[in-house]
Amino acid sequence: MRSTGKSTENSDTERTRGPRRRVPLLSAGAAAVLLGSALVPVLAPAAAAAAPVSAPAAAGAPAAAAACASSSHRALAARLARDIEAARRGRSSTVAVWVGDPADGLTCSLNGSARFDSASIVKVAILGALLRKALDQHRYLTSAEAARARAMITRSDNDAASALWAELGRAYLQHFLDLAGMTQTSLGPGGYWGLTQVTARDETLLLRLLLTPGRVLSGASRAYALSLMSQVISSQRWGVPAGAPEGVTVHVKNGWLPRAAHGWRVHSIGAFTSPQGWYTIVVLTQDNPTMAYGVATIEAIARAVHRDLRPAARTAVPPSAPGPSWGTPDERLPALPGVP
Repeated sequence: MRSTGKSTENSDTERTRGPRRRVPLLSAGAAAVLLGSALVPVLAPAAAAAAPVSAPAAAGAPAAAAACASSSHRALAARLARDIEAARRGRSSTVAVWVGDPADGLTCSLNGSARFDSASIVKVAILGALLRKALDQHRYLTSAEAARARAMITRSDNDAASALWAELGRAYLQHFLDLAGMTQTSLGPGGYWGLTQVTARDETLLLRLLLTPGRVLSGASRAYALSLMSQVISSQRWGVPAGAPEGVTVHVKNGWLPRAAHGWRVHSIGAFTSPQGWYTIVVLTQDNPTMAYGVATIEAIARAVHRDLRPAARTAVPPSAPGPSWGTPDERLPALPGVP
């Protein structure tokens, strides 16, 4: 799969500025359609298309071997399962993985229903809820909302996330999760959005919601969210982009948070798009002694996945080099609750 599209990076020192005009969420004529259908609570199409999953398990429980399936590419599925296992062999990280490639009819999961503290990957769900609420209200994002959304996604700004979390409210955030079919996701207590409980399966549903037409978000809203995820600053583009082939646009969001029990939570979710199609990779980890250790675990798995899915393509994204901010918690929330 090749494309001429390239992801856009901002510098690490970029300051977010409010846009000079409102961000459009509706294409021409879409408002009329929205009036008739958008207020009907429906599950995202991605939820119906998801592979069956088992009941959620606590993160830290022994993970089964990676299970990959494809009715038309069985050899690829078997190779991918073996390579994911090889990539995580010898690592102390507790890992959950979900890979989806509709072009090959392939789904791959490992510990996909185990729950993890979300850290900053929950910011994609916050963005989705913000965009859906604007559609419900038949309006554009305000300049303030657009500025916060950009800061929250492209440089993982916590103040912006906290402000949007409070403005949306728990009831509406839960409403969005219900629409998206994210039944394994539990919102963090109070203002602790970074303690939202997430699973690899649900994060994949969220990525699919952004990638495929449906009744939860408009095409313009989905394109806006993916555009922000393609503009994440360079120091935060580690994780699942490692090993990505030439010709794809990388859309990524990462999270990193240490706690007394289970060490560093280090997560990376990403979509990889081109005119020929798309695929997704979600890797959630904990029990990492350092942030860098978790990143290395994720990138070993990601490189194996990219190589197996696109064996003929040249690698465009090398492994990450530790940056000056590595080891600094992404979540700076006061009086973090103790681990249950």
